[in-house]
Amino acid sequence: MMKAVIVDDELSIHNSIRNILNLKYSDIDLAASAESVKEGVESIIRYKPDLVFLDIEMPDGTGFDLIDRLTPTDFKTIFITAHQEYALDAIKVSALDFILKPFTTEDLCAAIDKAAGILNIEEEQLKLKALLENIKNRKSLRRIVLNTADNLHIIELKNIVRAEADSNYTRFILTDGNTIMVSRTIKEFDGLLSNSGMIRVHQSHLVNISHVDRFVKRDGGYLVLKDNSKIPVSQNMRKQVIHEISNSQYL
Repeated sequence: MMKAVIVDDELSIHNSIRNILNLKYSDIDLAASAESVKEGVESIIRYKPDLVFLDIEMPDGTGFDLIDRLTPTDFKTIFITAHQEYALDAIKVSALDFILKPFTTEDLCAAIDKAAGILNIEEEQLKLKALLENIKNRKSLRRIVLNTADNLHIIELKNIVRAEADSNYTRFILTDGNTIMVSRTIKEFDGLLSNSGMIRVHQSHLVNISHVDRFVKRDGGYLVLKDNSKIPVSQNMRKQVIHEISNSQYL
């Protein structure tokens, strides 16, 4: 039997989750419902749940405040939130799960099933630690969680030189010369990291602006990075790339 706690200031969300659990999950016991960070912390300490449905914005703080107070956590978390761009970016790059309000039964069930399949709570703790680091530095994301078949990598974004597409995989090249291959497309990472100093310069390449040495105009245009690697710049991206480099806060 899995024990769950809801922490959300909207009564309608409590009712929706409770109804879906009653209908779909006889093996989940809803131990408590809290409407604030303070109540949520107290309920989690008291009932020691396996799963927490956690809102982000509440009257007395955020879901991130709750996680910070209870770190290290020993429960699985499903964030439930309205569309808040920065918070969602931080959750996504930390490889954590979330659903958007208003959610459907299918949305919630998919998130619950995914949470139920998590076997390694230590990995969740690492993801939450990366999330808190990103939330505390609101100007830009600082860390990304890269999940491979064998390892969970917590990488400082400043240590990523570039990323390149390899079919439906993305290969990250780091400052120490190591590479990490992740089974997600470069398009996904482009969306996640576009406001964090990583720019799309080609269909197959993302580059960390802080590692750019110069833009070479000849031969169609390409970037020379500080590690002397040469990265082609697509013709249709050339103007935007030059603009991004010229106006970057990361250089």
